[in-house]
This record gives sequence, C-alpha cells and structure tokens, in this order.
Amino acid sequence: MSEPSKRAQELLVESLAAWRVAGKVERAADGALVISSRKEIRIERVRDELFRWTVTVEGRRRPAISLAAVLRQVRDALDPAYAPNRVRIAIAPLVPSE
Repeated sequence: MSEPSKRAQELLVESLAAWRVAGKVERAADGALVISSRKEIRIERVRDELFRWTVTVEGRRRPAISLAAVLRQVRDALDPAYAPNRVRIAIAPLVPSE
C-alpha cells in the first residue's frame, strides 16, 4: 500500500469518528478504500496521479481533485442533512492598515 493511500485511510477513519458516523474503512483486494456504513463508498486513486481520486457511491462514480473533495463527497453521502461551511481563501493583509 502506498504512503498516500495509508494516510488517506487513516484520515477517513478519523473523519468518521469526528463526524460520529459508525462505519469501517477497509482496503479492497485491488487497493481501493471501501467505507462500509449506511452506504457502501469506494474510493480509488487515479492511476499515476498523486492528488486525483474517484469516489463511487451506490454505483455513481464521481471525480475528486483532492482529499478535501473526497471528504466532502463522503460526508454528503453519509449525512445528507449536514450543511457544509464554505471557506474562501484570499490574499489580503492579516490586519487592515490604518
């Protein structure tokens, strides 16, 4: 198992715990991560890509361009009532000048 996949598995395990969602994160024979919870979710790294993933929920495959996108899709699938918080990142001074 590659280091990014190990870290992703650990992140998913800890995320389920933080979200208070019962479930297990296991590695499939082909190397994909499988979350068994209310729904079965399959997470695969795109071949030869470090940051791109594919998330499959109930047969529907969707791309994810980062682990943050993977987490967002997993959270949406497991807790549809969750209202996500949007974050904006902008270049600006930390303290406005007077």
